[in-house]
Amino acid sequence: MMNQHVFTAGLLALTISTTSFAQDSTRQKSSSGGIFGKILDAVTQPAAGTSGSLTSTDIATGLKEALRIGVNNGATQASALDGYFKNPLLKIAFPPEAQNVAMKLRQLGFTKQVDQFELSLNRAAEDAAKKAAPVFVKAITSMSIQDAVGILRGQNDAATQYLRRTSGQQLVTEFTPIIDSTLRKNNATKYYTDLVNIYNKVPFVQKKVNPNLTEYATGKAVDGLFVLVAQEEQKIRENPAARVTDLLKRVFSKQ
Repeated sequence: MMNQHVFTAGLLALTISTTSFAQDSTRQKSSSGGIFGKILDAVTQPAAGTSGSLTSTDIATGLKEALRIGVNNGATQASALDGYFKNPLLKIAFPPEAQNVAMKLRQLGFTKQVDQFELSLNRAAEDAAKKAAPVFVKAITSMSIQDAVGILRGQNDAATQYLRRTSGQQLVTEFTPIIDSTLRKNNATKYYTDLVNIYNKVPFVQKKVNPNLTEYATGKAVDGLFVLVAQEEQKIRENPAARVTDLLKRVFSKQ
């Protein structure tokens, strides 16, 4: 599996000390967007002791490479066995409107069946996550220089929001048939139908439940991927990391 810290190479390299860039105090005071904004203001100036300068294109290229590494890493984590099921931030539980179903059925002695159903939900998400990387890569490849600059100048979740905006719906489209098929293959649909039927027969149940299982699992699977993306972006913005590819070394070597 790709090292989780690999993704941090590109963007975190952008947080290197700006004192190595040739920039005067006036530019430092006037630049916007915090540290990333200052770096972007500096990219057109030659670094001390060098003959060239970084351009916005260089920065965008490095950013794209870092994001490609990261989304592949995230998709690999999510699609691994227990990638969802044993990650408390990603684990898919009973649909919210059916939480009473799970609680009541556990009280009635159907704990094993409830557990089997929840495991099947997460296995479906892990199976679908194998299709995530190409969707993310397409969105990253389409990123313009302006998009990259906006991410660097933007909020702490700007990259995550960019990917959600540009790839979220396609992920839903790609995931839906896979999750539907896997839910059927793993008998999750049958488990759920059986459990809901049992619950609906319980005396004094006031509200019958039967939410769209495929839609629910797909939405939660996609949300889980973006949880991983957001975690990686946070690390990128806060922690230092090594430069791990030739391109990133070239782009960020002018310190």
